[in-house]
Amino acid sequence: MAFFDQSDDLRSSKKRGAINPFLDLEKTSVLQETRTFNETPLNTRKCIQVLAKIIYMINQGEQLGQTEAREAFFATTRLFQSKDVTLRRMLHLVIKELPTAPDDAIIATSSLTKDMTGKEDGYRATAIRSLCKITDLAMLTAIERYLKQALVDRNPAVSSAALVSTLQLNKDGSPTDMVKRWTNEIQEALNSDNVMVQYHALGLMYSVKKHDRLAVSKLLSKYTRGGVRSPYATCFLIRVACKVIEDNDQENNSHLIDFLEGCLRHKSEIVIYEAARALCNLPKLSAKDIAPAVSVLQLFLSSPKPTLRFAAVKTLNKVATNYPSSVTMCNLDLEHLISDSNRSIATLAITTLLKTGNEGSIERLMKQIQSFMSEIPDEFKIVVVRAIQGLCFKFPKKHDVMMSMLSTMLRDEGGYTYKEAIVNTIIAVIEANPGSQDTGLFHLCEFIEDCEHGVLATKILHLLGREGPKTSTPSKFIRYIYNRVILENPTVRAAAVTSLAKFGAVCQDLRPSILVLLRRCMYDSHDEVRDRATFYLSVLEGGNTAVINQYIVDTLQSSIVGLQSLLVHYIENPTSEPFNLASVPITTAPAEVTVNSKTDDMDTGPRKPAVPQKTRQEELAEQLAQIPEFGRLGPLFKSSPQPIELSEAETEYYVQCTVHTYPRHMVLQFDMTNTLSDQQLENVKVEVEGELYNVLGYIACPMLCYNKPGTSYTLLELPEDPSDVPCTFSCTLKFLVKDCDPNTGEADPVGYDDEYVLEDLTLGLNCLVQRVFKTNFAASWDEAGEENQAEETYQLTTVKSLQGAVDQLTSFYGMQPCERSDRVGEDKTSHVLLLAGQFKGGIDCLIKTKMVFDGAVNMKVWARSPVPQLNDLLVSSI
Repeated sequence: MAFFDQSDDLRSSKKRGAINPFLDLEKTSVLQETRTFNETPLNTRKCIQVLAKIIYMINQGEQLGQTEAREAFFATTRLFQSKDVTLRRMLHLVIKELPTAPDDAIIATSSLTKDMTGKEDGYRATAIRSLCKITDLAMLTAIERYLKQALVDRNPAVSSAALVSTLQLNKDGSPTDMVKRWTNEIQEALNSDNVMVQYHALGLMYSVKKHDRLAVSKLLSKYTRGGVRSPYATCFLIRVACKVIEDNDQENNSHLIDFLEGCLRHKSEIVIYEAARALCNLPKLSAKDIAPAVSVLQLFLSSPKPTLRFAAVKTLNKVATNYPSSVTMCNLDLEHLISDSNRSIATLAITTLLKTGNEGSIERLMKQIQSFMSEIPDEFKIVVVRAIQGLCFKFPKKHDVMMSMLSTMLRDEGGYTYKEAIVNTIIAVIEANPGSQDTGLFHLCEFIEDCEHGVLATKILHLLGREGPKTSTPSKFIRYIYNRVILENPTVRAAAVTSLAKFGAVCQDLRPSILVLLRRCMYDSHDEVRDRATFYLSVLEGGNTAVINQYIVDTLQSSIVGLQSLLVHYIENPTSEPFNLASVPITTAPAEVTVNSKTDDMDTGPRKPAVPQKTRQEELAEQLAQIPEFGRLGPLFKSSPQPIELSEAETEYYVQCTVHTYPRHMVLQFDMTNTLSDQQLENVKVEVEGELYNVLGYIACPMLCYNKPGTSYTLLELPEDPSDVPCTFSCTLKFLVKDCDPNTGEADPVGYDDEYVLEDLTLGLNCLVQRVFKTNFAASWDEAGEENQAEETYQLTTVKSLQGAVDQLTSFYGMQPCERSDRVGEDKTSHVLLLAGQFKGGIDCLIKTKMVFDGAVNMKVWARSPVPQLNDLLVSSI
């Protein structure tokens, strides 16, 4: 275009490296340059440059005020007097991009209509796009005749522009009825020989009929049998067919599956790939069903086109997650791609091989990776690390080989994000596979000897303090930890002191040596290090097991957000009573490192640093505190971890319940959604009936409109006897219903009372128990004492595995599994489950369960707490 012809100064600046002529544009100066449009005669070249600047500013996110946009719009309309084709096309583009009020758009409508119906094909298409963008429904009827003619215009560019503009109008929803009257013209465009016109016409036809399942079915039946020459239209048909298959789970879709398989033999590569990808992504297909698609993708792996190789290996990478055996046949081709010049392709190839590998090929794969890692940047190395993590979980017996590989990668050059990914992987493997604990901790100890990232060193020291004392020879880690006290910065030194104290607290035989090291730490130059050493030394020298467990082994269980809010309230409301730490709500157990299986393997962007966020219970507590009726209930003890569904999402009214437990009360929070577009509900509440519970009141939702969530509350008084808490409530949704117009949303002034029966709500003992994490369960168990114990024996005939019994018991009690006892090893016939929690009122309680599986689960349950009645309740409530 002419606006790219710059002056000699600009050309010389380009030679110096300034390649963007619009880099330092200012909005004010550009808007002032629009005065050029008033000159006589018009300087066409200069006007084009100003228009290009306006488009550049808008595309860069520059916001134009209402007055600025209006003045710019009026200034550009003066350019309609020019007959220059390039200027006219730029003018249309600017009008389309400028935010224009409907009243102002009328000024340009006649000129755009003239351009749309004129004989100059150079800007008829752009005129159609601009006109449809600035035209509202009232003005659209005036140009309906011209748009219908443009749909079947002999010029493919004009026809495509009209089809796409109509499609954009149809997406807004308002002119759908008018567009439906153009079915004959759209059908004629569908028969066009131009591939883009046919593609756009098919998209518009589907947009018109997509809400009519029968019409969509007829559309698919007609065009899947033939008549579509455009490869783009065929790809669109494939996507529509996939959507229909996914929506019609219970219906016979064999003819659509046959169509997808037939597209694998199409002459166009994009159609073949689209069909293969569609088959691989369809749910509920067996490995046999996707075998033809995998074969086609295997052929693409050896294609000379990098785009095809990348598309094929990325799709196979996803297939390998669910059907690794189906991709095994491609392993030889994937191994050849490891040396591909495109590093993205090579990275996907190696991660796919890691997913499809077997135990026998682990060593060979690790050797290939080792030579491959030095050739790729850090972001691709992170992808490989994630794949190795998945392989560690898949083949836990091969953890030694993969841990050694990860250790080598830790010693190589790399940035913080790369090293963090490796450390997180090793920690995750240690958490998931207890047999890898010693090896993993030793590799991490070697890493912190030369670690330049204080955050990672602190994280590893925390892990060593938690896991190191449980290993077979904890003494071998002391040297690595104490080296950090000598060589590191104050933050790492303080973490090392805490880690040493945990070794002294748990390992009795190491305590004298730890006391010597802590005394040396008391001479540190930093206050925090000295204070920690002094505190831990005092606690350990006291020898009181309960105090040691409370202040060293078990971390603070109080919610930090809750503690902060209560301290602020305490300071703002002076009182003679001391602050009561027991009033602070406890937090949930610390989260473990997990693998996100849904993460895209090529999502190599930098990870944002973790920001402390409020837990779900803390957010709910803040919401409930804003309701005056609940202000007198006291601190919130617990909220149910997940909402309980009382109706299905497809029913007329979707209702979920969250249970909030207070010291003497219970609040049932009902989150509701009205799925009926022709009804508006008012004064909506859920009435409940249950034995031994007193309903103290309801807080109704004032109005529940279509597809907008609303909330109501029910306040209950808890029974005095905790054994009466487990109960089943009958729930009924009651409301005043008013009929309304689905299009306008306007409701009738008069309504009528109605009700809707919901599913029963069952509350268990877990409403009264909060999860508490115990680092050293054995010490806490011994501290509770055998005299505060109750026991019972059970046989679970309906449970078919030890893991199933563990999951059910954990959910039933609502307590925290300790020492990874929630994971049952493979081929185990016996297991011990350790649970820790805090009962309502601040009573710590512990449960130990020994299980044996011999066709049914036989188990013995012990419970310990300071309250004998609570122990009896815990063991007898199963």
